[in-house]
Amino acid sequence: QVQLVESGGGLVQAGGSLRLSCAASGSFFSINAMGWYRQPPGKQRELVAQITSGGVIDYAASVKGRFTISRDNAKNTVYLQMNSLEPEDTAVYYCNADIVYGFIPRAHDYWGRGTQVTVSS
Repeated sequence: QVQLVESGGGLVQAGGSLRLSCAASGSFFSINAMGWYRQPPGKQRELVAQITSGGVIDYAASVKGRFTISRDNAKNTVYLQMNSLEPEDTAVYYCNADIVYGFIPRAHDYWGRGTQVTVSS
């Protein structure tokens, strides 16, 4: 069974750093894009950053220059290094991946359960 498992959330003071990790496990052929979304309290889920299998990266304007997304294809893992954190970054962060598997291989959209990031002022 394919699943995504996140780790690395927590409580940090403004200006601090956190690193999130998300590992895909199970039986599959490949992973296309991997990314991070977040859902602040009372708001909708939004894209934070995404990276394709070829390394093309896209960031939300609000995190450019502060967050860095990377992936280790050998470990089927995506990372999000978050620096200069602000209280506005407080949210549940979700890992997302487009995973290819099946007798007739096709892509499936997967989500992690989420990890809480809280930034205190």
